[in-house]
Amino acid sequence: MKQKRIITIQDLSCFGKCSLTVAHPIMSAMGLEVCPVPTAILSTHTAGFQNWTFRDLAADLPAVAAHWHSQGLTFDGISTGYLGTAEMIGMVSDYFRLFPGMVKIVDPVFADNGKLYPAFDMDYARGVAGLCGQADVIVPNLTEAAFMLGEEYVPSGYDEEYIHGLLRRLAALGCRTAVVTGVNYDGAHQGAVAYDSASDSFCEYFRENIDVSFHGTGDVFTSALAGAIVLGKSMERALAIAVDYTVECIKATMPDIKDHWYGVKFESCLPGLIKAVNE
Repeated sequence: MKQKRIITIQDLSCFGKCSLTVAHPIMSAMGLEVCPVPTAILSTHTAGFQNWTFRDLAADLPAVAAHWHSQGLTFDGISTGYLGTAEMIGMVSDYFRLFPGMVKIVDPVFADNGKLYPAFDMDYARGVAGLCGQADVIVPNLTEAAFMLGEEYVPSGYDEEYIHGLLRRLAALGCRTAVVTGVNYDGAHQGAVAYDSASDSFCEYFRENIDVSFHGTGDVFTSALAGAIVLGKSMERALAIAVDYTVECIKATMPDIKDHWYGVKFESCLPGLIKAVNE
Protein backbone atom coordinates (compact mmCIF):
# COMPACT_ATOMS: atom_id res chain seq x y z
CA MET A 1 0.00 0.00 0.00
CA LYS A 2 1.34 3.43 -0.96
CA GLN A 3 2.30 5.57 2.03
CA LYS A 4 0.28 8.76 2.33
CA ARG A 5 2.32 11.98 2.15
CA ILE A 6 1.53 15.27 3.93
CA ILE A 7 3.08 18.75 3.86
CA THR A 8 3.08 20.68 7.12
CA ILE A 9 3.87 24.41 7.04
CA GLN A 10 4.57 26.14 10.37
CA ASP A 11 7.38 27.39 12.58
CA LEU A 12 9.93 25.24 14.39
CA SER A 13 10.75 25.80 18.06
CA CYS A 14 14.00 24.08 19.03
CA PHE A 15 12.70 23.75 22.60
CA GLY A 16 9.02 23.47 23.48
CA LYS A 17 6.08 21.32 22.47
CA CYS A 18 4.32 23.13 19.64
CA SER A 19 4.15 23.63 15.87
CA LEU A 20 6.56 21.47 13.83
CA THR A 21 8.12 20.09 17.01
CA VAL A 22 4.90 18.14 17.64
CA ALA A 23 3.39 17.95 14.14
CA HIS A 24 6.24 16.02 12.54
CA PRO A 25 6.57 13.22 15.13
CA ILE A 26 2.81 12.88 15.66
CA MET A 27 1.95 12.51 11.99
CA SER A 28 5.00 10.32 11.37
CA ALA A 29 3.89 7.98 14.16
CA MET A 30 0.48 7.77 12.49
CA GLY A 31 2.21 6.31 9.42
CA LEU A 32 2.38 9.38 7.19
CA GLU A 33 5.39 10.55 5.21
CA VAL A 34 5.77 14.05 6.61
CA CYS A 35 7.29 16.84 4.51
CA PRO A 36 7.98 19.79 6.83
CA VAL A 37 8.27 23.38 5.59
CA PRO A 38 9.51 25.58 8.47
CA THR A 39 8.39 29.20 8.27
CA ALA A 40 10.82 30.27 11.00
CA ILE A 41 13.17 28.77 13.55
CA LEU A 42 13.06 29.81 17.21
CA SER A 43 15.26 28.81 20.14
CA THR A 44 12.10 28.24 22.21
CA HIS A 45 8.44 28.94 21.77
CA THR A 46 7.36 32.39 22.87
CA ALA A 47 5.05 31.61 25.80
CA GLY A 48 6.80 31.85 29.17
CA PHE A 49 10.34 32.20 27.85
CA GLN A 50 12.41 35.37 27.63
CA ASN A 51 14.99 36.55 25.09
CA TRP A 52 14.26 33.78 22.59
CA THR A 53 15.92 33.86 19.18
CA PHE A 54 14.01 34.02 15.89
CA ARG A 55 15.04 33.55 12.27
CA ASP A 56 12.50 34.17 9.52
CA LEU A 57 12.55 31.53 6.77
CA ALA A 58 9.63 32.87 4.73
CA ALA A 59 11.86 33.64 1.76
CA ASP A 60 12.56 29.93 1.36
CA LEU A 61 8.92 28.86 0.99
CA PRO A 62 8.51 29.70 -2.73
CA ALA A 63 11.79 28.01 -3.61
CA VAL A 64 10.80 24.81 -1.81
CA ALA A 65 7.45 24.72 -3.61
CA ALA A 66 9.06 25.44 -6.99
CA HIS A 67 11.63 22.68 -6.54
CA TRP A 68 9.05 20.13 -5.47
CA HIS A 69 6.87 21.09 -8.43
CA SER A 70 9.82 20.76 -10.84
CA GLN A 71 10.44 17.24 -9.52
CA GLY A 72 6.83 16.20 -10.13
CA LEU A 73 6.21 15.47 -6.45
CA THR A 74 2.65 14.87 -5.35
CA PHE A 75 1.05 15.05 -1.92
CA ASP A 76 -2.06 13.63 -0.30
CA GLY A 77 -2.55 16.45 2.18
CA ILE A 78 -1.27 19.73 3.56
CA SER A 79 -1.69 21.07 7.09
CA THR A 80 -0.83 24.64 8.05
CA GLY A 81 -0.31 26.17 11.46
CA TYR A 82 1.23 29.42 12.70
CA LEU A 83 2.25 31.53 9.69
CA GLY A 84 2.79 34.99 11.11
CA THR A 85 2.55 37.36 8.15
CA ALA A 86 0.16 38.21 5.34
CA GLU A 87 2.99 37.45 2.91
CA MET A 88 3.14 33.85 4.10
CA ILE A 89 -0.62 33.47 3.68
CA GLY A 90 -0.08 34.15 -0.01
CA MET A 91 2.78 31.68 -0.15
CA VAL A 92 0.57 28.95 1.29
CA SER A 93 -2.03 29.74 -1.36
CA ASP A 94 0.67 29.03 -3.94
CA TYR A 95 1.23 25.57 -2.42
CA PHE A 96 -2.50 24.94 -2.74
CA ARG A 97 -2.33 25.93 -6.42
CA LEU A 98 0.86 24.06 -7.33
CA PHE A 99 -0.19 20.75 -5.77
CA PRO A 100 -3.86 20.20 -6.61
CA GLY A 101 -5.82 17.23 -5.35
CA MET A 102 -4.45 17.16 -1.81
CA VAL A 103 -6.65 17.62 1.25
CA LYS A 104 -6.06 21.17 2.51
CA ILE A 105 -6.31 21.62 6.30
CA VAL A 106 -5.86 25.08 7.83
CA ASP A 107 -5.48 25.86 11.54
CA PRO A 108 -5.68 29.69 11.71
CA VAL A 109 -3.48 30.05 14.85
CA PHE A 110 -3.70 33.78 15.53
CA ALA A 111 -5.83 34.24 18.67
CA ASP A 112 -7.23 32.60 21.81
CA ASN A 113 -9.22 33.49 24.92
CA GLY A 114 -10.74 36.52 23.23
CA LYS A 115 -7.42 38.12 22.28
CA LEU A 116 -5.18 38.30 19.23
CA TYR A 117 -1.67 36.91 19.64
CA PRO A 118 1.07 39.60 19.75
CA ALA A 119 1.96 41.14 16.35
CA PHE A 120 -1.41 40.22 14.80
CA ASP A 121 -4.26 42.55 13.91
CA MET A 122 -7.69 42.22 12.37
CA ASP A 123 -6.26 42.63 8.86
CA TYR A 124 -4.32 39.43 9.47
CA ALA A 125 -7.49 37.75 10.74
CA ARG A 126 -9.25 38.69 7.50
CA GLY A 127 -6.31 37.39 5.48
CA VAL A 128 -6.44 34.02 7.26
CA ALA A 129 -10.20 33.93 6.68
CA GLY A 130 -9.44 34.19 2.96
CA LEU A 131 -7.00 31.28 3.20
CA CYS A 132 -9.64 29.27 5.09
CA GLY A 133 -11.97 29.87 2.14
CA GLN A 134 -9.51 27.94 -0.04
CA ALA A 135 -9.21 25.00 2.38
CA ASP A 136 -11.12 21.74 2.62
CA VAL A 137 -11.05 21.64 6.43
CA ILE A 138 -10.48 24.52 8.86
CA VAL A 139 -9.80 24.15 12.59
CA PRO A 140 -10.27 27.46 14.45
CA ASN A 141 -10.87 27.85 18.15
CA LEU A 142 -13.83 29.94 19.29
CA THR A 143 -11.85 33.20 19.35
CA GLU A 144 -10.45 32.70 15.86
CA ALA A 145 -13.86 31.72 14.53
CA ALA A 146 -15.46 34.90 15.87
CA PHE A 147 -12.66 37.18 14.68
CA MET A 148 -12.59 35.70 11.16
CA LEU A 149 -16.34 36.26 10.91
CA GLY A 150 -16.15 39.77 12.36
CA GLU A 151 -18.36 38.77 15.27
CA GLU A 152 -18.23 39.25 19.01
CA TYR A 153 -16.36 36.52 20.86
CA VAL A 154 -18.66 34.47 23.10
CA PRO A 155 -16.52 32.73 25.76
CA SER A 156 -19.25 30.76 27.55
CA GLY A 157 -22.98 30.35 28.01
CA TYR A 158 -23.54 29.34 24.40
CA ASP A 159 -25.60 26.36 23.31
CA GLU A 160 -25.63 23.88 20.44
CA GLU A 161 -27.68 26.21 18.26
CA TYR A 162 -25.02 28.92 18.55
CA ILE A 163 -22.15 26.54 17.72
CA HIS A 164 -24.00 25.06 14.77
CA GLY A 165 -24.74 28.54 13.44
CA LEU A 166 -21.11 29.53 13.91
CA LEU A 167 -19.98 26.48 11.95
CA ARG A 168 -22.38 27.20 9.10
CA ARG A 169 -21.05 30.76 8.87
CA LEU A 170 -17.47 29.49 8.88
CA ALA A 171 -18.23 27.05 6.07
CA ALA A 172 -19.69 29.96 4.12
CA LEU A 173 -16.14 31.36 3.92
CA GLY A 174 -15.61 28.68 1.26
CA CYS A 175 -14.36 25.53 2.97
CA ARG A 176 -16.23 22.23 2.85
CA THR A 177 -15.77 21.33 6.53
CA ALA A 178 -15.41 23.60 9.55
CA VAL A 179 -14.27 22.29 12.93
CA VAL A 180 -14.47 24.42 16.09
CA THR A 181 -12.30 23.41 19.04
CA GLY A 182 -12.60 24.18 22.73
CA VAL A 183 -16.38 23.77 22.80
CA ASN A 184 -17.69 23.44 26.35
CA TYR A 185 -21.46 23.43 26.87
CA ASP A 186 -21.76 22.34 30.49
CA GLY A 187 -18.43 23.09 32.16
CA ALA A 188 -17.74 19.40 32.66
CA HIS A 189 -16.92 18.35 29.12
CA GLN A 190 -14.84 19.86 26.34
CA GLY A 191 -14.32 18.84 22.74
CA ALA A 192 -14.79 19.73 19.10
CA VAL A 193 -17.75 20.04 16.75
CA ALA A 194 -17.57 19.70 12.95
CA TYR A 195 -19.90 20.71 10.13
CA ASP A 196 -19.82 19.20 6.64
CA SER A 197 -21.43 21.70 4.29
CA ALA A 198 -21.73 19.19 1.44
CA SER A 199 -23.94 16.84 3.47
CA ASP A 200 -25.28 19.55 5.80
CA SER A 201 -24.41 17.38 8.77
CA PHE A 202 -22.74 17.83 12.15
CA CYS A 203 -20.65 15.55 14.31
CA GLU A 204 -18.98 16.08 17.67
CA TYR A 205 -16.80 14.44 20.26
CA PHE A 206 -16.30 15.37 23.92
CA ARG A 207 -14.18 14.22 26.86
CA GLU A 208 -13.91 15.38 30.43
CA ASN A 209 -12.90 19.02 30.81
CA ILE A 210 -9.49 19.33 32.48
CA ASP A 211 -9.18 22.82 33.93
CA VAL A 212 -5.56 23.48 32.97
CA SER A 213 -3.82 25.20 30.08
CA PHE A 214 -0.74 23.93 28.25
CA HIS A 215 0.97 25.65 25.36
CA GLY A 216 0.74 23.69 22.11
CA THR A 217 -2.28 21.49 22.79
CA GLY A 218 -4.02 23.04 19.78
CA ASP A 219 -1.09 21.97 17.62
CA VAL A 220 -1.27 18.46 19.10
CA PHE A 221 -4.99 18.28 18.31
CA THR A 222 -4.67 19.58 14.74
CA SER A 223 -1.73 17.29 14.00
CA ALA A 224 -3.69 14.22 15.07
CA LEU A 225 -6.82 15.41 13.28
CA ALA A 226 -4.99 16.19 10.03
CA GLY A 227 -3.19 12.86 10.14
CA ALA A 228 -6.43 10.97 10.61
CA ILE A 229 -8.15 12.87 7.80
CA VAL A 230 -5.33 12.26 5.32
CA LEU A 231 -5.34 8.58 6.28
CA GLY A 232 -8.97 8.46 5.16
CA LYS A 233 -10.74 8.35 8.52
CA SER A 234 -14.27 9.76 8.69
CA MET A 235 -14.57 13.16 10.35
CA GLU A 236 -16.43 11.56 13.25
CA ARG A 237 -13.58 9.11 13.80
CA ALA A 238 -10.90 11.77 13.25
CA LEU A 239 -12.45 13.98 15.94
CA ALA A 240 -12.46 11.09 18.41
CA ILE A 241 -8.83 10.22 17.68
CA ALA A 242 -7.68 13.84 18.02
CA VAL A 243 -9.68 14.69 21.16
CA ASP A 244 -8.75 11.44 22.91
CA TYR A 245 -5.06 11.88 22.11
CA THR A 246 -4.99 15.49 23.28
CA VAL A 247 -6.72 14.62 26.56
CA GLU A 248 -4.36 11.70 27.20
CA CYS A 249 -1.36 13.97 26.56
CA ILE A 250 -2.66 16.46 29.12
CA LYS A 251 -3.34 13.73 31.68
CA ALA A 252 0.13 12.26 31.17
CA THR A 253 1.69 15.66 31.92
CA MET A 254 -0.38 16.61 34.99
CA PRO A 255 1.80 14.76 37.56
CA ASP A 256 4.81 16.76 36.33
CA ILE A 257 3.08 20.05 35.59
CA LYS A 258 5.49 22.16 37.68
CA ASP A 259 8.58 21.16 35.71
CA HIS A 260 6.85 20.47 32.39
CA TRP A 261 4.73 23.64 32.20
CA TYR A 262 5.91 24.49 28.68
CA GLY A 263 4.00 21.71 26.90
CA VAL A 264 2.48 18.25 27.08
CA LYS A 265 4.30 14.92 27.09
CA PHE A 266 2.89 13.87 23.74
CA GLU A 267 5.68 11.35 23.13
CA SER A 268 4.61 8.95 25.89
CA CYS A 269 1.08 8.84 24.43
CA LEU A 270 2.09 7.98 20.86
CA PRO A 271 1.53 4.21 21.33
CA GLY A 272 -2.13 4.87 22.14
CA LEU A 273 -2.46 7.13 19.10
CA ILE A 274 -0.93 4.48 16.84
CA LYS A 275 -3.34 1.89 18.22
CA ALA A 276 -6.34 4.20 17.67
CA VAL A 277 -5.32 4.90 14.07
CA ASN A 278 -5.01 1.20 13.30
CA GLU A 279 -8.26 0.09 14.90
